[in-house]
Amino acid sequence: MSKQTVAWIDLSTKKVSLQPPDPSLTTAFLGGRGLGAALLFRHIANPNDPFAPENPLIFAVGPFTGTPWPTGARYHVTFHSPLTGIYGYANGSGFFGPALRRAGYQALVITGRAERPVYLEVTPEGIAIRPAEHLWGLGTVATHEALETNGARVACIGPAGERGVRIAAIINDRGRAAARCGGGAVMGSKNLKAIQVRGRSEESLPFPFLEQARRAFAKVRDHPNVVGLRDWGTVVLVKPKNRVGDLPARNHQLGQVPWAERVDAQAIARYTYQTKGCFSCPIRCSRLTRIENGPYAGELEGPEYETTDALGPMCWISDPEVIIHANRMCNDFGLDTISTGVVIAFAMECHERGLLHSDDLSLEWGDANAVLGLIERIARREGLGDLLSEGIRRAAERIGGNAPHYAMHVKGMELPRQEPRIAKGFGLGHATSNRGADHLYALPTIDLAGNLEAARHFFPAELVPQLMETDNEAYKPDLVVFTEHYCAVSDALGICKFSTAETYALYPEDLASGLSALWKREISSAELLKAGERIVNLERLYNVRLGLSRADDRLPTRFLTEPLEIYAFTRDEVTGGVYTSPEPLHVGRLHDFEAMLDRYYSLRGWDKNGIPTPETVRRLGLEPWISSL
Repeated sequence: MSKQTVAWIDLSTKKVSLQPPDPSLTTAFLGGRGLGAALLFRHIANPNDPFAPENPLIFAVGPFTGTPWPTGARYHVTFHSPLTGIYGYANGSGFFGPALRRAGYQALVITGRAERPVYLEVTPEGIAIRPAEHLWGLGTVATHEALETNGARVACIGPAGERGVRIAAIINDRGRAAARCGGGAVMGSKNLKAIQVRGRSEESLPFPFLEQARRAFAKVRDHPNVVGLRDWGTVVLVKPKNRVGDLPARNHQLGQVPWAERVDAQAIARYTYQTKGCFSCPIRCSRLTRIENGPYAGELEGPEYETTDALGPMCWISDPEVIIHANRMCNDFGLDTISTGVVIAFAMECHERGLLHSDDLSLEWGDANAVLGLIERIARREGLGDLLSEGIRRAAERIGGNAPHYAMHVKGMELPRQEPRIAKGFGLGHATSNRGADHLYALPTIDLAGNLEAARHFFPAELVPQLMETDNEAYKPDLVVFTEHYCAVSDALGICKFSTAETYALYPEDLASGLSALWKREISSAELLKAGERIVNLERLYNVRLGLSRADDRLPTRFLTEPLEIYAFTRDEVTGGVYTSPEPLHVGRLHDFEAMLDRYYSLRGWDKNGIPTPETVRRLGLEPWISSL
């Protein structure tokens, strides 16, 4: 079987057909995220109903997935989002994606709805649709235990996906998640419980590519910007983000907590018993944690930063054991931890404002029982959880009154864990992301990380001084446009952004050299970034077809109207008490969001309403792919 096989699986008819992909599609969109975007654009059947059986659910890998290229572990799931009602995707890591590629598949395009629960058995010899009624209702841990046989890798849903919870995730390798946009609910709507994959042990790859991969692996491994991630994991971000006011708390009413040391990297390290890396990863940022005894005893791969903040400071939870246990619950139920934490924080603020109450949960800030109780109720669609399981935008609309003001979302997707009044590039990136609020769509870290080397490499010298000022909004659009392209390339190739747009251990030139060696034809870094631009524009055009425009590239009004005061905290070494500076050190605010948006559109070649112009469409060669627009 060709390593480039695309499998078309109709669960209604139980028909599986195998086809080679269109070479022009691979050239234009690379693979992974790009391939998924092109296939969804062409084959979406009913955008008015995200759960329509005829709509595709697409699992795709990139050309570097499953190879020795450093961090080549990512897979991409593309679908019409039941959470946002627009273009949706989720991206996961671990070992599932490499197994899919090594089984000989570039993509699985799944349509239809099985009469009864099923799972897919995917091997180099073919794809079989197997009964899964015995698995329906199980958590993701038990599902993995049942299907991880003979070296198989598994991606599955839990009870949340089965019940159509719009913030349901797909969990693979027990502790990894393709979490955002509600892909788990789409999978559940098709009565598809899991995908079990067994791949080949080896694959023949060009020697020049193996040499490029070896050099790139060493480059990432030895890069100084990965040291913090390797030593502490992503929770290393908690302390510096709290210092500058970029640690969202109490539903973004605050940007800091006075007790950050209770949930920072050193605190989580007390529960860490082993480090772990995904396939072909020299960084190994994942942590295996264990709570030895007590009501939260158990093990977890995690928590990482986004989850720690969402289930911790956002809900005013300062106990790391509660956060670890809440993360474990979300994984087993199959829930997006970011969206789950944000909808719970929203419920708590609505309660604080007199808009919401529960008969059996306090909904008070910092109440662990309320957080854990809501996680289970959301996953099972019980009581108040049924309302919150619809996602924050729908919940706010149903509560009414001033509730939408407290709903932290863009285009219907709950905000990730950055503070837009401090991290200005992230704020713009959240607003413009084509899948809704998303820190990984642009990942504009250069200014916040003080990465002057990368800034000088990618931007004109005259822009760099102002671009590197974190509070200066003038050139944040330039930063976001570039990083959106670089992130799209990373997703399309099937690699982790911790090797690219997070750390800049690898530049586009490195990726272009590797892809040239793999595909045996010269590809420049400019061509690669243009492919990233093409992907971003195709995703935008998908949403334009649905009627989205500038009006949808909006941040919640809290960020536009409420200044954020940032303080210094000092600890009394004798008493242990924490004292707050009498005056704020800084006040975070967005100065002119509309000006940032105007420049962003101009740089993109979009009109004032955020629509790609005909000239941009022609320049990117998108006409053949949007004939149905």
